[in-house]
Amino acid sequence: MNRRAMGGAVLAAAISAWSVASAQPPAAGQAISVTGTRAISLTGVQRPSEIWIDNLKKLPRITVSISQATDHGPVDARFAGALLWAIIDDAGWVNGAQKNAYLRHTILVTGQDGYAAALSEGEIDPKLEGKQVILAYEKDGVALDAPRLVVPGDAHASRGVHDVVSIAVQ
Repeated sequence: MNRRAMGGAVLAAAISAWSVASAQPPAAGQAISVTGTRAISLTGVQRPSEIWIDNLKKLPRITVSISQATDHGPVDARFAGALLWAIIDDAGWVNGAQKNAYLRHTILVTGQDGYAAALSEGEIDPKLEGKQVILAYEKDGVALDAPRLVVPGDAHASRGVHDVVSIAVQ
């Protein structure tokens, strides 16, 4: 990629990040948007969509137990939800032509308050690490008001995003 094209891609990504950060996020309980940036980088999703908790409950139920440190002390909990992999796979990954292009994907999950966490496709792809990352709709058997990203195996819950409103695939 030449410098001009790279500069354009960086500018487009910065504008996209700014517009996401400056947009008023939907209220908790509203749909989660699933999007991608395929026009810029030939990655993303084929079918951008919106997902509601009812849609999550129609996907296979996955239960994970976590024991993580938080800024407020240790947390031990059991969450139920849908695999993040299944949600994005349903939207249809878009890959570039490069060898193993699918390994270039990053997934940015953002909460209503603007807090966001990133994952790589390699972490959640069943052919690779296959981590059971879920969008939870229950905690310890009690329904959540809004979906929550749960990343088992993390020692600290820093990638636990509450009140998820968007999933962006790049």
